[in-house]
Amino acid sequence: MIVFAIVFVTLLAVFGVWLAAGYNSLVALRNIVKNAWAQIDVQLERRHDLIPNLIETVKGYAAHERETLDAVIRARSAAISAKGVAEQSQAEEQLSGVLGRLMLVVEQYPELKANQNFLALQEELTSTENRIGFARQAYNDAVMGFNTQAQSFPLNLIAGAFHFGEQPFFEIDGPEREAPQVSFA
Repeated sequence: MIVFAIVFVTLLAVFGVWLAAGYNSLVALRNIVKNAWAQIDVQLERRHDLIPNLIETVKGYAAHERETLDAVIRARSAAISAKGVAEQSQAEEQLSGVLGRLMLVVEQYPELKANQNFLALQEELTSTENRIGFARQAYNDAVMGFNTQAQSFPLNLIAGAFHFGEQPFFEIDGPEREAPQVSFA
């Protein structure tokens, strides 16, 4: 009887240690995902802060391009107010699209392309876009690691019991996924 009690207590202790280690592992991975999202948020805030300066610079040269400038302002506002990964992904995709249209407008104004303020802002925006890309990749890598652990046996038992839900990837849909068409015709 004493041997049975010792074996039972030992198994209970091993189970408790496994449960604690699994839970702590999932907490650590969830925090890595949250940190990765915070890094994306920092870069998106940087992007959102640059856009008004870019708009003001373009306004001075291309005031009659009001529709494009208004579209950028609306898309920026939507991106700032977006909540959650899915809504943020969609809003940022729209913002990228209208920024692309803005850059097409800029191509029509050689004096604007030569303006030092505009060139500096454009370089900052390009640098920020690169940082956003790297932050998205880091976030998606963290999500993949978390989701893999949370869905794999036996940690899926702990994840289910303690409500560690699947984390969404930061995905871009639509025209940004397609390769640009180059034509010399």
